[in-house]
Amino acid sequence: MNEDSLLPPDDALRLTLHNEVHARPPARIRLPAVIVHIAVLNDGVSRADEHAHLRRLPGQHELAEEALNANFLRLRCGEFSMKWERHAEFTRYSVVQPLPADAEPGAQTLDALPLRVAPDWLARIPGRTFAAIKLVMIERPLTFAPSALAEGRAWFGAHAVVASTMGGHSLVVTDFCLRASGFEHIVVLAEPGTPETRAGRICQRLLELETYRLMALRGLPAAKALGATLAEVEATLAAITARLELRGASEAELLDDLISTAARVEHATAEHQYRFGATQAYHAIVQTRLSELHEGKVAGTQTLGEFMQRRLSPAIATVSATAQRLAGLSQRISRASALLRTRVDIATEAQNQQLLAQLGDGQRTQLRMQATVEGLSLAAITYYVVSLLLYFFKALKAEGWLPFSPELAAGVAIPVVLLTVWRTTRRIHRKFFHHP
Repeated sequence: MNEDSLLPPDDALRLTLHNEVHARPPARIRLPAVIVHIAVLNDGVSRADEHAHLRRLPGQHELAEEALNANFLRLRCGEFSMKWERHAEFTRYSVVQPLPADAEPGAQTLDALPLRVAPDWLARIPGRTFAAIKLVMIERPLTFAPSALAEGRAWFGAHAVVASTMGGHSLVVTDFCLRASGFEHIVVLAEPGTPETRAGRICQRLLELETYRLMALRGLPAAKALGATLAEVEATLAAITARLELRGASEAELLDDLISTAARVEHATAEHQYRFGATQAYHAIVQTRLSELHEGKVAGTQTLGEFMQRRLSPAIATVSATAQRLAGLSQRISRASALLRTRVDIATEAQNQQLLAQLGDGQRTQLRMQATVEGLSLAAITYYVVSLLLYFFKALKAEGWLPFSPELAAGVAIPVVLLTVWRTTRRIHRKFFHHP
């Protein structure tokens, strides 16, 4: 940072974020011109692959790979210019060249139009084509719109066209048809003296509009293909929910079925969530580009926005409904799981109560057995103590110290010993078990 700066140190992303507004500037296009635009999906295509292909252009053999780091590059290749743009899912190549002075309006003119870039170079662009457009831009007075529209129609032959004025300074005409050559055709008639920068902005908006429209529609086949699976999952989930009401239904079987259903939904979500989210994002860009055209109606035709939205909106609604349906299934499975968990918890609680009741019965039986054993223990202890006393009395008799029979003395001692042992046992119970 400059030592004389009056500002604190820059954030690491400051320059990148500040320059983002200038990241993809429109080209300066001198009219009349023809723009050949090709957009390819770049899944599996590296920057090195695209760099190697760009180096095959005339005069670009020394192009450094670092030049592609900004995701945008404009090259001057003799009689034409090339604009390269890399996005998250696709890469766009736009060739701008002058429109030949002898080019006459006609349905076959654009298909037969000679290109300054080698056709072999276009065919070898790395990736899979999903959009290809030839855009003609010419200067014509628009003071009388019907005559301008008639000239625009001439480029499309018998095809029905849609047309719009753009900001009052230009007229765009197209038929949204894919030719045998693989290209769509768009014709723009701009007021004489249209600045090159304005022509570049018009071109950029129209090309982005069609590119993002096609990217937005990529979620539609996935949504349609997912419909049958979602219907099957909904039926399965309804059956599982109905079985939850039956008391005799096995919780283990219900859990297995629910896990299997949840796995199918989560797999579908993981597989299609990005595509559905991208569809909404691309559709939002289409809406923005349409608003930037500042369209005006041309008598006798639909505007681009009316034609596009009438066909695009149902597709986007289908994708949105499928995404919501998928999210709703996830929520329903969560609620079913909660119900099953509650049912299992209740069953477990009932089993625990049964176990506690059985444990209580066992404890009472054990106490009775313990009382029986204690009774036998009293008798055994008394027997051994009296036996010892008998030996003691016999010894006293042998020494002449006992005037009566030792057996009589032992018999008399039995109640005393029994009472003493019983009282000692009670004292021990009170000490360890707090018995009264």
